[in-house]
Amino acid sequence: MTAETSDNAKTEAATATQPPIQQTPRPWRVAHSLIIALGVLGVLGVAIYSGIRSRDQAEAHLVQAGESSSVPSVDVVYPKLGSTSQEISLPGKTEPYIDTPIYARTSGYLRKWYFDIGSHVGKGYLLAVIETPELDEQLQQAEAELKVAQANLELAQITAGRWQNLLKTNSVSHQETDQAVSDLSAKQALVASSLANVHRLQQLQAYENVYAPFDGVITQRNTDIGDLIDAGQNTTPKEMFHLASVSTLRVYIPVPEVYTDAVRTGEKVTLTFDEYPGRTFTGTLVRNSDAIDPATRTLNVEVDLKNTDGLLRPGAYVFVHLTVPPYRGAVIIPSNTLLFRSEGLRVAVVRDGHVKLAPITIGHDYGSSVEVVTGLRPSDALLVDPSDSIESGQAVEVAKGSQP
Repeated sequence: MTAETSDNAKTEAATATQPPIQQTPRPWRVAHSLIIALGVLGVLGVAIYSGIRSRDQAEAHLVQAGESSSVPSVDVVYPKLGSTSQEISLPGKTEPYIDTPIYARTSGYLRKWYFDIGSHVGKGYLLAVIETPELDEQLQQAEAELKVAQANLELAQITAGRWQNLLKTNSVSHQETDQAVSDLSAKQALVASSLANVHRLQQLQAYENVYAPFDGVITQRNTDIGDLIDAGQNTTPKEMFHLASVSTLRVYIPVPEVYTDAVRTGEKVTLTFDEYPGRTFTGTLVRNSDAIDPATRTLNVEVDLKNTDGLLRPGAYVFVHLTVPPYRGAVIIPSNTLLFRSEGLRVAVVRDGHVKLAPITIGHDYGSSVEVVTGLRPSDALLVDPSDSIESGQAVEVAKGSQP
């Protein structure tokens, strides 16, 4: 063993026999440890609180999602205010201002006709001539009888004058004079009767010529040369011609009862024809029946249309456009918002997140939209395409894209 090793052993032995030295902890070390402990506890508490809160939020979100999935999302529209004036189109048919058949007033055979269908004639134009041989002979006989009656009248006048002169000298009796005067009166009546018969036959003979009673166009010709014309009272007369006055046309339109306020006598209206697309004509509302037809609930209205250029024809299909004043406070809504229920017409209005079925009254129907006169305001939100099973009080959610 070396000396160095011996010294180290002595030193370790001396150290082992000495008592341990007691060290006192410093104050700053204690505070530091306390702060570390508190920080650890705080972090642990925040972690626990965050976990609990996130769990509660997840549960609340789950509940809200469940509730949201049970409330349907709907699209809504808002009513529009009615325009200042609106127009309706009503179908009608043009008719001649005067439309009449022409019959013969005397019997015979048709000798000649002068105008065919489509011919424009004026008042007094000769349309046809009827040959009446029997009537001519009757007239000749009546004229001969008139001459006989006139000759007898002259003789009766002479006789009555003579008897009256003889009576002044008491050459004849009063009885004989009275008989002569009475015979004169009878002869005068016979002449008057014969003259009336002659005038009647002359008038019938004048009907051999058939004239146009007014300006117009021949729309039908139902006779030809050689036809037998029978104008007897016990037979059905045969129509020879049909004459129509087309310088002015009449248009009759049935106006529904709800639009009768738009009918004003003297007002100008617009007419359109299918054969003239893009062109309008102006007529005048001249009169109406002033009574609602109980069968159709319409008012019969007449519109007169000038046809001075002859462009329009009777019997044509026409649309008459009437300006209808709107109802005060009326609104316009789409037709796909209507609900047809057994209790009447309804719309689904969304108020405070719930549905209310509101009754309405329809004014005018425009097809894709309708006019509502009572039951709605412009601020009401209406469901679009509502389900037939929807009920009042049902909760709904308005889609974000629906704006007033």
